[in-house]
Amino acid sequence: MFVVNIKGPEESVHSSASGVPKGALWGLMLAVSVVIYGSHAPLISLCRVGGQIPFSSSSVVLLIEVSKLMISAVMLLMWDRKSMPFQVSWRLAIPYALPAILYGANNNLVVHMQHFMDPSSFQVLSNLKIVSTALMYSIFLGQKLFLRKWLALSLLTAAGVVYSYGGIQDLEEQSSDAHLYISLQGLLLMVIYCLISGLSAVYTEVTLKTQRISLNLQNIFLYSFGILVNVLIHFTGSHNSGFLDGFSFWVLVIIISQALNGLIMSAVMKHSSNLTRLFIISFSMLVNGLLSYLLFQLRLTLLFFLAVLLIGLAVYLFYGIK
Repeated sequence: MFVVNIKGPEESVHSSASGVPKGALWGLMLAVSVVIYGSHAPLISLCRVGGQIPFSSSSVVLLIEVSKLMISAVMLLMWDRKSMPFQVSWRLAIPYALPAILYGANNNLVVHMQHFMDPSSFQVLSNLKIVSTALMYSIFLGQKLFLRKWLALSLLTAAGVVYSYGGIQDLEEQSSDAHLYISLQGLLLMVIYCLISGLSAVYTEVTLKTQRISLNLQNIFLYSFGILVNVLIHFTGSHNSGFLDGFSFWVLVIIISQALNGLIMSAVMKHSSNLTRLFIISFSMLVNGLLSYLLFQLRLTLLFFLAVLLIGLAVYLFYGIK
């Protein structure tokens, strides 16, 4: 695991309300996010019945948005009620409509893409978000990245390529569920997914940082629009089953974990940056590999450990050299 030492203006050294040093709490949040990102595709695979995903992806995404809204509302009432403005202007809320639309599209793409690729290929190729997000971060936020940091991001991308090329392999060629595969349609959807991801992430970071209001209130704005968008997506789509058909214990785990990760990512974008998010995504690739080894009997190769080395070098270049 890794420790990212970011001390922006929002990260003071004082302790949190729970008495846990903020640095330790921040590190725990990043570690939890890495595990959630890395386990998402394998969890979806565990839900498969006869090789098919049995549940409605729009139902799951909608329940994730509702869960995030409920948690944010509770946190707002517990910690930020006294600092809330007496009147909330619609001008504060309307900027969150665009990211809600983009996130709604991408959250449904995540599940839909599982029909066209295996979980490990999805996790590896999703690292293209490193390139799209870094470029948009540099362009739209006017943040000039030094050559050393571009090299670090290139190493993250190289780690994904190495992992994809042969970081994990089948133990048995006849295994039906463990084969690595991706179709052309899946590749095209992945490109769209990464572009949308970079745009929505950078736009959300700008909005969260420019508004001087509580993060919990900002999350309520974002997730309220998210619910509206996903209600439209769900009820305008064609469904051959009920809202909760195909749900299982693993689907519940997905909903809870993704709701928690959404809240963590909001904190990362407000108090750090999307670049921290990129390293979280890259480290989650390693978690995905370990879970593929444990759950799907895939073998970790030397290329997997080379990917680990490349990511470690990227962290050192990006955060270690002063």
